[in-house]
Amino acid sequence: MKYDISALGNALVDTQYKVSNDFLDSVGLEADSMTLTSAEEQASIIQKLLKIGAESVSDCGGSATNSLVAAANYGSKCHHVCRVSDDEDGRKYLDSLRSAGVQHIGISSENAEMPTGKCLILVTPDAKRTMISMLGVSAYLGAADIDLSIVENSKIFYIEGYMVTSDDNFNAVISVLEHLKDKNVTKALSLSDAGIVHGFREKFELIESYGIDMVFCNDDEAVAFSGKEDLKSAIDFYKTKPFMTAITKGSEGSVVIKNGNEYYAEAEKIKPIDTNGAGDMFAGSFMHAYLQGFDVEECARFSNYASSKIVETFGPRLSSSGYAEVLNKLIKS
Repeated sequence: MKYDISALGNALVDTQYKVSNDFLDSVGLEADSMTLTSAEEQASIIQKLLKIGAESVSDCGGSATNSLVAAANYGSKCHHVCRVSDDEDGRKYLDSLRSAGVQHIGISSENAEMPTGKCLILVTPDAKRTMISMLGVSAYLGAADIDLSIVENSKIFYIEGYMVTSDDNFNAVISVLEHLKDKNVTKALSLSDAGIVHGFREKFELIESYGIDMVFCNDDEAVAFSGKEDLKSAIDFYKTKPFMTAITKGSEGSVVIKNGNEYYAEAEKIKPIDTNGAGDMFAGSFMHAYLQGFDVEECARFSNYASSKIVETFGPRLSSSGYAEVLNKLIKS
């Protein structure tokens, strides 16, 4: 079977809560950041959230997962390389992938004592999201979890940037890139988080050395990876690179750099509720439109529109009718 997109990323059951900035201060978290933590530390925060009765929503998550779910809802054939345990969260995760039409290998028989990963996403009134992730068994996803025949029969292989934080995950990425050296597969990378880029720069540079074709990032991540002082200088840096770079800038729209040229797409005018999943939605939407043969300007406009619908929603997903409405925007254009 030929796939449109196969992706390598963390399998995390996301639970999203509405909180105040005071709550973030009370648990020692910096707004709009991502923190890796233990199951025990995460459980302590959950207890505090339950105590205050914070409004919540839960679904299978992870950055690559969100992108694949979007693309699959538009009609792309997608496969997710991920690892979950045979526990309640793991079964829930795979059920959610199945309902979205995303293919997967299934429950891992290794590290059976480890729980399925969880991510707490705390959304403040300014619509910013703060993430506390416990990777669980996902941190041990390795080369043995990958069906290379599926990846090499995909049009795009998409790498979630968070894969650099675990040695097993990173080695799995490199094993796939080694396998794809002489294969006609487009290689895409999400930078995921500016702090992760700063902390694991050498790993990102090694991934780049395998001939990445697409990079997805926000403005902070773009500056971090470029090593420059500001976005303008970063854009000049990406103009010298052989890969295409798509940079999201929130309410300022997005810019795509390809072959030394810069293409700007204006943002939709909306009232933001929750920015969680917006970048993932952008990447999944962009890859789908790109595979349909649309030029990069149209891909960016469509992806901006798709992301705006996520930002207007509490949670990283739309309903089936919501994805259909977004897709209709691409078809009409």
